[in-house]
Amino acid sequence: MTSAVTTDTSARPGYGQLLRTPGALGFLLPGFAARLPFGMLTISILLLVQHTTGSYANAGIVAAVTGISMALCAPVMGNLTDKHGQSAVLLPVVLVHATAVSALAALALLGAPVLALAAAAIPAGASVPQVGPMVRARWAAKLDGSPLLPTAAAFESVTDEFTFVVGPVLATALCTGLHPSAGLLTEAALSLIGGLFFAAQRATQPKAHAQTATGTRRASALSFPGLRVLIVAFLGIGAVFGGMQVSMAAFSNEMGNPGANGLLYGVFAAGNMVAGIACGAIAWKIGPRRRLLLGYIGLTAAASLLWTADSMILLAALGLLVGLCIAPALITGYTMIESLIPANARTEAFTWLTGAVAFGQAIAVIVAGRLTDAHGSAYGFLVPAAATALALLTLLSLRARLAPRTGGRIVSSSGAPEDREARESQDRQRDLSTV
Repeated sequence: MTSAVTTDTSARPGYGQLLRTPGALGFLLPGFAARLPFGMLTISILLLVQHTTGSYANAGIVAAVTGISMALCAPVMGNLTDKHGQSAVLLPVVLVHATAVSALAALALLGAPVLALAAAAIPAGASVPQVGPMVRARWAAKLDGSPLLPTAAAFESVTDEFTFVVGPVLATALCTGLHPSAGLLTEAALSLIGGLFFAAQRATQPKAHAQTATGTRRASALSFPGLRVLIVAFLGIGAVFGGMQVSMAAFSNEMGNPGANGLLYGVFAAGNMVAGIACGAIAWKIGPRRRLLLGYIGLTAAASLLWTADSMILLAALGLLVGLCIAPALITGYTMIESLIPANARTEAFTWLTGAVAFGQAIAVIVAGRLTDAHGSAYGFLVPAAATALALLTLLSLRARLAPRTGGRIVSSSGAPEDREARESQDRQRDLSTV
């Protein structure tokens, strides 16, 4: 497939050049409106359920059910999107999501028991519109083979971070200043309106691929071993987000300054945004596999220091360092999808990674919460350290599976045994020279 965008490979790939890509603003603007609610959902549920039940534990259960439901259903939504097209999937999804979230808000206001709220959280989480992966899939289709693709991945990472900074602030202001349900209802409205406008941009959406060019059924993205390795890496990244959210809040309480939690997490998110912007502005001379490994080594090292913090200033500095290390690993992982997964399965691949972050975050919130309640915030910070260390070991031991597809020969992990053995042998030899 030839690139849809002509670029000067000798030029520095910048954000201005990226945004001048024909048709880009047409899907970026409604895409942002539809993605902002993603950063509002969890905090809106926490604040509303805590208000109506008087229990943070109950609120945490409902929020965790939402996150896990989203993580499990996101790849299914991505698979359907690759088969039938973005608009065909997004239109019913945003309608279901707006209805489910409104129902959850109504049940909470009516004083429903926590089990009923948890049950209502399942469709609310399962129907979260996967607009972020859809935007990434549009970039991948328009920039196939272009040096601007890493810049697009960096831009999307910064956009994600921005939504996770602005979304919770907006939701908190609405819930505390207007009405406890205002954050959740606004999330539903933005998802519906933004999703409908995004779905209307049909000219830039990737083609649907229910079948391959030979008439056979397309392989699932999960059948490609490189994606499975990246999922483990993104589970570790999700654990960093979840573990730090819980442990930073507990640390602030231990220091007698609960209000500092927002500032601490803001410093962490700012580090991620700054590193993301820088990653997109650099013309890299090393390959993405090496960048991923180096970035993850830095992330693991930084996360392993969090438990040592004994002051607000030190924790803010360490949080900034962790944020600076997350972006290179996150951005590179998303960038590698273009070389690891064929175009007919990329939306599904992106949703697997997004779901892995959400699932890792949800599990880390539960584990770090229990450790923090029992032993203090220092033990909660061990969750990001352990999760990234395990993920790094997986990356190092299975790095051969992250080799790019060549010549279209890799069709799935169930290819001919002799082809697979030869390919893995070549991958190992290539690793010795590049990593």
